[in-house]
Amino acid sequence: MAKQEDDFKKVISHAKEYGYVFQSSEIYDGLSAVYDYAQNGVELKNNIKEYWWKAMVQMNENIVGIDSAILMHPTTWKASGHVDAFNDPLIDNKDSKKRYRADVLIEDHVAKIEAKIDKEVEKASKRFGDAFDKEQFLATNPRVVEYQEKASSILKRMGKSLENEDLADVKNLIEELEIGCPLSGSKNWTEVKQFNLMFGTKLGASAESAMDLYLRPETAQGIFVNFLNVQKSGRMKIPFGIAQIGKAFRNEIVARQFIFRQREFEQMELQFFVRPGTQKEWYEQWKETRIKWHNSLGLGQDNYRFHDHDKLAHYADAAADIEFKFPFGFKELEGIHSRTDFDLSSHEKFSGKKLQYFDPELNESYVPYVVETSIGVDRMFLAVFSNSLQEEELENGTTRTVLKIPAVLAPTKAAVLPLVKKDGLPEIAHEIIDELKWDFKVIYDEKDAVGRRYRRQDAAGTPFCITVDHQTLEDKTVTIRHRDTMEQQRVAISDLNTIISQEVDMKNWLKKM
Repeated sequence: MAKQEDDFKKVISHAKEYGYVFQSSEIYDGLSAVYDYAQNGVELKNNIKEYWWKAMVQMNENIVGIDSAILMHPTTWKASGHVDAFNDPLIDNKDSKKRYRADVLIEDHVAKIEAKIDKEVEKASKRFGDAFDKEQFLATNPRVVEYQEKASSILKRMGKSLENEDLADVKNLIEELEIGCPLSGSKNWTEVKQFNLMFGTKLGASAESAMDLYLRPETAQGIFVNFLNVQKSGRMKIPFGIAQIGKAFRNEIVARQFIFRQREFEQMELQFFVRPGTQKEWYEQWKETRIKWHNSLGLGQDNYRFHDHDKLAHYADAAADIEFKFPFGFKELEGIHSRTDFDLSSHEKFSGKKLQYFDPELNESYVPYVVETSIGVDRMFLAVFSNSLQEEELENGTTRTVLKIPAVLAPTKAAVLPLVKKDGLPEIAHEIIDELKWDFKVIYDEKDAVGRRYRRQDAAGTPFCITVDHQTLEDKTVTIRHRDTMEQQRVAISDLNTIISQEVDMKNWLKKM
């Protein structure tokens, strides 16, 4: 666990040092669990969103996108169930005076058990070498099986207790597991209580006439209330989907782990409307489609796993998470839910407006069922960034810090470096930038020796370095260096666009799906 914490601290430090993520309002000592995306961070974030949008909207004829408002009529949240049921189970430690999410304390305890499993796997892998069969080991090793059963039993009990709103048993579980306060170690806990997560605000010119509103806690409801508008204006036929990328806000009492859990965050969501009775089939299909999207980025298939929900939300008849192996263990990255017809039916009831689809094949009207895929942009950012940050030992005995962000997502695609700041080399470098910038984000870097510049661009995540030297003056060729392999090639300036395109074009990456 100590190594995990050290690795995570390196991720946070690197994100600040290389212009990816800053603490919000840092000159005023910051605002807890609120972050700003810096000059490189905003590029990576935008590239993630574009990669998702192309895969979900552009590549599917029956999916369209919208951008709904953050402020919505307050009855929206009554209809959706958020006013009555959007709660977290909170528990206070009487000695440290710190407040925690009870479910997170239990999940962190389970993560420690899972870390023991990983340690056993690592030891066995070293012992057996190439003959090691991980799946067989996980299924047959007595100690590992015992750990797995214990972890599963804990999560199932917690899920059942939360589903039944048996908060007393959640506290009992914490006490039985002897979970202490992460800060003080004290096991002196209060009762578990529910806390609503929505931020309240007001709409109006005066306090007397102002209407109470909420900042939206999710983007999905903006899709549901626009279902009929989109369906009719786009002449959409079932099955079809509506996608959206947008900000959401949750008053997280226990917000931590950097950008993993924030109070202001961004979601990429698809609500896919289907004929009732076909939802389970579409649910399985979207699970398969979404894991393919993740795997297309090459972050390692072993870093993903599906986790079926033990506790289903009030609107779902099936739900699973795609979990990713973050520096602090496997955690939810994306949720896939079969939401039934709960949302549209509820909005029908509260609004008094029909939200139905006339199916010409069946010659009848019905409220469609919905399959949802929802991924946090910020969590995807953290998954990509943390997985890409690596320390490598080189053949000459030195080490380098390299940020191996998938080239398709990298903020800057190439850095152009004049070997020296004279003899016309900077001028040629700027000419190359002027040509490449129409298609790629490129930068100019002339400070320090070229070797130090390479290291700086490695750490910043730039896939290519293009060096202009005196030979360039003679034959219009440059050296292009690949970040991941450090391989260098002599190529014509006229070929640079093609070489970079092959590595960073979204089309080439999405075809891996």
